Amino acid sequence: MPAERHEVTQLLMCWSKGDRAALDRLTPILYDELRRLAAAHLRRGFGSETIQPTGLVHEAYLKLAHQDSLEFQNRAQFFGLAAQVMRTILVDHARSKSAAKRGGGGAPLTLRDNLAAAPQSANEILALHDALEALALQDERKAKIVEMRYFGGMTAQEIADTLDISLATIGREIRVAHAWLLRRMQQ
Repeated sequence: MPAERHEVTQLLMCWSKGDRAALDRLTPILYDELRRLAAAHLRRGFGSETIQPTGLVHEAYLKLAHQDSLEFQNRAQFFGLAAQVMRTILVDHARSKSAAKRGGGGAPLTLRDNLAAAPQSANEILALHDALEALALQDERKAKIVEMRYFGGMTAQEIADTLDISLATIGREIRVAHAWLLRRMQQ
């Protein structure tokens, strides 16, 4: 394990135990990676011209910093949570944008092979969010895998390590979840 990865893991564990100073030491280490994650979300169409990567990272940081009883065993779990927080921020942003238009009458939704490229409008972001929420009710693990992969930018190996399941299982779960989401969003 590289020294920086080990340091991040140790700081995450300290933060989990209530050491707020660990979060302050973590921030500069993880900031660039969080910003890349935020920029990737926005490039994929999960945002709009009104939210920038830096703003998304700052909002996510504030939400993460005010969380209580977090437990991290590794950096992949942290980035999984960061992805979830960013998704929530972007969905809230899409809701407020959609509420401003009230009804919007958007075009029918599609889901491309690359889930991350699918949402093109606030209504599509909300539809994908709703579909993921419905998937989570039926199969929480599949929804978590999709979230970690497409919203967290995690590799299949990182997801497998975080969830302690095989790489082959990750591949199957992503394919099944993608098909389920596609059917759900076409309804």
